[in-house]
Amino acid sequence: MKKTVIAGFSALMMGLGAITFAGPGNAAPEPSHIAGQIMVKFRVDAAAVGVLRRHGLSDGPWIGSTGARLIKVPAGKELQLIDALSRNPNVEYAEPDHVVTVATDQPNVDYFPRQYALHNTGQEFTSTLGVNVAGGTPDADVDAVEAWVKTTGAGIRVAVLDTGVTSSHDDISSQVVERVNYSDAATGEDKYGHGTHVAGIIAAIKDTVGVSGVCPDCDILDGKVLNDQGSGSTSSIAKGIGWAVDYEAKVINMSLGQRVSSRTLEIAVNNAWKAGAVIVAAAGNAGTQAKIYPGAYPNVIAVAATDNKNVKASFSTYGKWVDVAAPGVSVYSTFPNGSFVLGTQNNRSHGYDIASGTSMASPIVAGVAALVWSTSAGTGNASVRDKVESSADENIYGTGMYWANGLVNACDAVGCVRP
Repeated sequence: MKKTVIAGFSALMMGLGAITFAGPGNAAPEPSHIAGQIMVKFRVDAAAVGVLRRHGLSDGPWIGSTGARLIKVPAGKELQLIDALSRNPNVEYAEPDHVVTVATDQPNVDYFPRQYALHNTGQEFTSTLGVNVAGGTPDADVDAVEAWVKTTGAGIRVAVLDTGVTSSHDDISSQVVERVNYSDAATGEDKYGHGTHVAGIIAAIKDTVGVSGVCPDCDILDGKVLNDQGSGSTSSIAKGIGWAVDYEAKVINMSLGQRVSSRTLEIAVNNAWKAGAVIVAAAGNAGTQAKIYPGAYPNVIAVAATDNKNVKASFSTYGKWVDVAAPGVSVYSTFPNGSFVLGTQNNRSHGYDIASGTSMASPIVAGVAALVWSTSAGTGNASVRDKVESSADENIYGTGMYWANGLVNACDAVGCVRP
């Protein structure tokens, strides 16, 4: 569906300093940081103990591969100690450990759509209550079915840094090859629902009952960085990124973001890029051009959301800093079979349902990047990213204005032969 140029972020709501999931329709949370801890990086590691002792503090654990440490401090004294430590020449930086929270996605959960994002025939969506939803524009999709003729991404590892991936769903659980829990939840199970939905978009098993992921033979690295209430911290995200690199992720998906940049988070992203991973993140659901992170970092592919007519979703963050677009409205995927928070909040059917947000668009792009890794273009992360972006369909309104490169196209990205 690559044509000529037309000129011209379940859900990611950003509160100042907070990471939230990409799903529209919710009020942004208040600015916040984790009480009782801060992140500090020293210019000289040997000076750390002495500097901290002068402020009545003890040394803390490393935050992934960032070189920063997580330091316990008296609750309520975080900003005061950050200011004091920042004045010390032995301290490179000190910053809050921002709160990571979840926003629920658009309340259209009655709809049971087909997977137009992968293959759009203009099909209608029908709700469980019998309400007909107008069909979309044929071929307003990412041409995944055509791409599968060439590759289904066998063995490519994609890290999903999220609320976890359920261990009991026939369509996605067997795709998980490694798990870790960096949240404060008691277990690594996905009791929120968001991570399972994202993982299914990437790698649900093809040719079984249910859905198919964009990269159906990919392996999933399940990095639980948010707890069962959908809350966590910047440091947990940074740890997850480092873990993904250690377990050889070719692609890292983060359907989350924060409005304030963090040096620790950016270091983690840059380290992952240097290690050879492609990093993909949701652009956000503020409906504005305001940058969010990690999506806005140079070494991340930021993804906006479109609907089944190739129109920018009204909630999607946009701007020339956003790299590509992908379907993010009423995207059908896996959910936990048992009870989970999003299901309770929205009266969802268990097992499968739709969700909307740049949280859903980002894993589509992550899946396409994984497919490219399995082709001759998969010689390195720079070449994979270039292929994903340069092959994007420019023939959608908003290219160059809402996003830089157009709608991601799996077929063109992998160089498939069209019928």
